[in-house]
Amino acid sequence: MTQATQSLDPEWWRGAVIYQIYPRSYQDTDGDGVGDLKGIMRRLPHIAELGADAIWISPIAKSPMKDFGYDVSDYCAVDPLFGTLEDFDALVAEAHRLGLKVMTDIVISHTSDQHPWFKESRSSRDNPRADWYVWADPRPDGTPPNNWLSIFGGSAWQWDTRRMQYYLHNFLAEQPDLNFHNGDVQDALLDAARFWLERGIDGFRLDTINFYFHSRGLEDNPPLPPDERNASTAPAVNPYNFQNHLHDKSQPENLAFLERFRALLDEYPAKAAVGEVGDSQRGLEIVAAYTSGRRVHMCYSFDFLGPDKMGAAKIRDVLEEFGRVAPDGWACWALSNHDVVRHATRWGAGEPDSAAYLKVLSALLMSLRGSVCLYQGEELGLTEADIAFEDLQDPYGKTMWPEFKGRDGCRTPMPWEAGSPNAGFSTGKPWLPIPPEHRMIAVDVEAVRPDSLLEHYRRFLAFRRAHPALAKGDIDFLAADDDVLVFTRSHGNEEIVCAFNLGPRNASLSLGEDVALTGLGGHGFAAAASGGRISLGPYGAWFGRMA
Repeated sequence: MTQATQSLDPEWWRGAVIYQIYPRSYQDTDGDGVGDLKGIMRRLPHIAELGADAIWISPIAKSPMKDFGYDVSDYCAVDPLFGTLEDFDALVAEAHRLGLKVMTDIVISHTSDQHPWFKESRSSRDNPRADWYVWADPRPDGTPPNNWLSIFGGSAWQWDTRRMQYYLHNFLAEQPDLNFHNGDVQDALLDAARFWLERGIDGFRLDTINFYFHSRGLEDNPPLPPDERNASTAPAVNPYNFQNHLHDKSQPENLAFLERFRALLDEYPAKAAVGEVGDSQRGLEIVAAYTSGRRVHMCYSFDFLGPDKMGAAKIRDVLEEFGRVAPDGWACWALSNHDVVRHATRWGAGEPDSAAYLKVLSALLMSLRGSVCLYQGEELGLTEADIAFEDLQDPYGKTMWPEFKGRDGCRTPMPWEAGSPNAGFSTGKPWLPIPPEHRMIAVDVEAVRPDSLLEHYRRFLAFRRAHPALAKGDIDFLAADDDVLVFTRSHGNEEIVCAFNLGPRNASLSLGEDVALTGLGGHGFAAAASGGRISLGPYGAWFGRMA
């Protein structure tokens, strides 16, 4: 399929494998120790050879970098740390030449407190942008207007001496929340999205998509019983988990705005959006609502990004529940990203053969119904880095130390060349240290090992591309018992049986003595089927057809 043909396919996103790039840590070209756009462009062949369909670039807009780009001060400018708009245009052109779509993060639930909109809004109670952010008077005793909490710790309200009011911030105090109840705010944000669409990008990743609206009544959130607290949206030590967040996010008014956003995307050919849903109590329900109708194309929640292991029964429960609540919706699954402990450590550290475990886990992820996000370095098996307190950059980690060390451990630079200074990432001192153990699995080391995880990813992505049922097909579960999971993927005239053993011991199961099974080669797993029985070695997988 040519790039020209790809660009006209409005369904390219359905089943796409999207490679997430954290630009600060991908490749530095100017020696300042921070990755940049020219570095991303230099390393695009790695992603194309891997077999991904698209890249998602975490924020590159102008920012004071209090939250490393997730605090935007100008939606229509590239931060000089990363380069220029011309560098971005060149990156998009090169990605398209290599057959890769380009998606960028757009952070619109909040801005930086250095954004001109906020500077004007806080200047008085009667300026033209006075209502562009969420302002509220204190209670009679001077305390915040309600009990809402920030994900980064403490109250979600910050006192401002200019207006003698509190403003809402769901994250850092330097990230004031925009007031989506104001139509002018929505219009301005849609204009910002249009700016990037006009530059030829193929879509957006919508940060914190369910945080856009708050309840106008500013009601207190009710508490959650201890046994219902879920540590996937925030670490277990964070009191954010103590509340049922009924009023500070996930409001029904968001549906109409997402329809406006989709209408903007539909003005351009073959554009798509994936939303991040941060809600531990109602994640799948919100994903279902946001992907139904003409809203966003796909969303992901934290079902497979939390501390609980990705077991056979849980996978079946999550996928079947999604199919029930969103029969026409589409999910996007991920095991790691820039906000959570890498799954190689989170789940793989306790496995007898972590390399084999990571291989079967990746094959399972890329066989589920939905699109896939791969986070840079997971194709190498990068583990979570242990960052010393004095090297921490993440304000979240500094606040929650030592029980939660923040997100720096999953954001360390990519190791490209084992024998080069700073593993080939930069000629200068990297903004975060590169763990010595990451050098041992640098790209140039993994690329020449036939049994490496990198080669497994390349091989399996090619296998997936050769079988459209794995990317776009329906899913029907046949078994989910202990460590064994079996389902079919069907699309058109193709039906594939997919069997996985997520455990370290041999396993087998029977689909019936009258079932004839034929295996599909090319995926790299050693497994066998005979007389209706599938035999799986430790961390094994089998793909085939029922005759």
